[in-house]
Amino acid sequence: MDIILLGTAAGGGFPQWNCACRPCRTARHDPAAARPRTQSSVAVSADGERWFLINASPDVRSQLALIPGAEPRPSRDLPVEGVLLTDAELDHTLGLLLLREGRRLPVAASPVVGRILERGGGVLPTVRAFADVPFTPLPPGATVELRDRNGDALGLTVEAFAVAGGPPRFAPDAPHDGAVTGLLVSDGRASCACVPGCGALDARTTAHLAGADLILFDGTFWADDELQSLGYGTRTARAMGHLPISGADGSLASLAALKRRAVYLHINNTNPILLEDSPERRAVAGEGLTVGADGMRFSL
Repeated sequence: MDIILLGTAAGGGFPQWNCACRPCRTARHDPAAARPRTQSSVAVSADGERWFLINASPDVRSQLALIPGAEPRPSRDLPVEGVLLTDAELDHTLGLLLLREGRRLPVAASPVVGRILERGGGVLPTVRAFADVPFTPLPPGATVELRDRNGDALGLTVEAFAVAGGPPRFAPDAPHDGAVTGLLVSDGRASCACVPGCGALDARTTAHLAGADLILFDGTFWADDELQSLGYGTRTARAMGHLPISGADGSLASLAALKRRAVYLHINNTNPILLEDSPERRAVAGEGLTVGADGMRFSL
């Protein structure tokens, strides 16, 4: 199984256009010291030819160029087989609107995410005005076989599992359970758990991660009070549905204890791990984890 990190930043990308925090300033003036990143998305394939996207970011146009063989087709069809969604957040779904001219755009997500996109944000009805958009529900706990545009098996299965978090701001009345999921993608020999948003590492989530050969995990914030300390609002990381990396009960200590290959993605522009020489970056590496960067590839 092949995995490509197409984008590793949180919403807004890195550097974020309206932010003057230290990482953003560094990325603008010294990109070697703070590598720019696009918004979070992953590509996965069992054969290196037919690919699924995990989340469709607003940067999807440039990200498609990182996928082998994802070139324009004479038919103008979508150059990938479909999109798997972990949630209905704008930074994970606005790319669907940009892919609307791909004629056929298969989408799969939890039933809750599907309902939000049908009603709350109206993303799917909008895209359906331009393309055929078949929707496959991914009920948490069920294993679903992925198929290509011709209906042939891809050699991959996906299982969605609910993680701590809530619905987007534009759908405040949507159910919490199932609004944010992790995805466990497997080719029968190896598996990758992709969890770009997670508010807590409870026993249920940890059990799913413990069996994965590669963990792609929420690296949004280093500290719980990160935005508050910079004067960027009053909400904590946990209040926004993101477990911070640092601290005794943070994700770094918990993931290191699993002894699995783990990579941080969906990294907010304020997070000091984006600075190549920061003590926070060294702390992550010291525990055997990796700070994700756009274009990173993994073969399982």
